[in-house]
Amino acid sequence: MRESSRGMSHDLDFRNVRKIFIRSTNWIGDAVMTTPAMGAVRAAFPDAEVVVAANPAVAELLTPHPSCDRVMVFDKKKRHRGIGGFLRFCMELRRERFDLAILFQNAIEAAIMAHVAGIPKRVAYGTDLRGFLLTHSVPCGKMERSLHHTLYYRRMLGALGIEIEGGGERLLLSCTKEETERAGERIGEDGTWVAINPGAAYGSAKRWLPERFAAVADGIVRELGAFILLTGGPGEIEIGRDIEAAMQARPLNLIGKTSVRDMMALLSRCRLMVTNDSGPMHVAAAFGIPIVALFGPTDHTTTSPLSPSCRIVRKPVSCAPCLKRRCPTDHQCMEGITVDDVLEAVRSLLVSLP
Repeated sequence: MRESSRGMSHDLDFRNVRKIFIRSTNWIGDAVMTTPAMGAVRAAFPDAEVVVAANPAVAELLTPHPSCDRVMVFDKKKRHRGIGGFLRFCMELRRERFDLAILFQNAIEAAIMAHVAGIPKRVAYGTDLRGFLLTHSVPCGKMERSLHHTLYYRRMLGALGIEIEGGGERLLLSCTKEETERAGERIGEDGTWVAINPGAAYGSAKRWLPERFAAVADGIVRELGAFILLTGGPGEIEIGRDIEAAMQARPLNLIGKTSVRDMMALLSRCRLMVTNDSGPMHVAAAFGIPIVALFGPTDHTTTSPLSPSCRIVRKPVSCAPCLKRRCPTDHQCMEGITVDDVLEAVRSLLVSLP
């Protein structure tokens, strides 16, 4: 670790930092992409207690995680709803007596939270007009925003003097022995499983057509003799039913039937994943699962899965990446992707694997 004042209002004094608060991002995929930066914080402060604050879904993702000691759940829909709930959570943080706050969430809310909690050192990108609430504000310009998200978070830490050294760039999630054993009981220990993840929580613009996912799944069954696992959240149950009805083979449809931890353990046991740009895509990448990822309205240069074995399938169109939740026109960025395009990517990826 080295100290640096580049891009900051004044030098950050790392001495006497014994308790660190990390405000995580709100999306599962983004949270997975912060894990290399979390690992860097752990390595830079090996004797400090590292506590992460996150919404319920991300809290589950990170409980447990080797780069933090515990997770505090910030639930804006229930216990911490409204201004009263927000202030209640800030008082919980104040009682923790943190020395340093590292804010991965870009919103001004995170900076207000750390400020009201009385955390003396508050560091983050100066996004969302929150620089005045930070003791150490890192500039965030066009170049930073063009980085892959894993590099984006690491660059912020680098400006603070916290560097990631060799081997610390990979995504990291962990499952307990009990979780992986339960996943094995659920899908069976024998056979090759391929996960199909047809949803995307951000919005419908990121989703490929269910009938095409069904055709790809059947093609994988024919060519590989694999079993198909359908994964996704409660909001994607209807999509799962459409795919299951359109398939000739019978998949194991667990869309809407798993917790975040269940989903992690199941994906860790799969041979391959075919997916939209989504949170489960990044979870699979963290476990080193080969991935065929379909990209349309989002930018594959900033959110592609950081997996050693990956194929990106996309159709360049003039309006992409638009980053919109719903397509206002003809959705050509996704509808232009054919079943053959995806099956060819699957074949290409599998041929390249050891």
